[in-house]
Amino acid sequence: MRRNRQWITASLGAALLLAPAYGLAVAQSGQGTTAKRDMKNAGSDTKAGAKDAGKGVKKGTRKSYHTGKKDSAKAWDKTKNTTKGAVNGGKEGAKEPPQ
Repeated sequence: MRRNRQWITASLGAALLLAPAYGLAVAQSGQGTTAKRDMKNAGSDTKAGAKDAGKGVKKGTRKSYHTGKKDSAKAWDKTKNTTKGAVNGGKEGAKEPPQ
């Protein structure tokens, strides 16, 4: 669920980053620029948007990796402590005489 939420967040973030570039391209098209310049601008804007989206994905991937690693270590510690408690409790129960 968390990973799905991160992908949605990354997608929406990429869309928000690309929106100004799209608005800028639309605004410039009315200023009488040539088709060649429009294509160059579109390529530059696409490149910038792809870079920003890639950085967002990288950050989300890194964060989810570290969170998973931390939570796995936490679960391992809890399991270890619970197992030790169960073993020690079993040893104490074996020493008591039956009632």
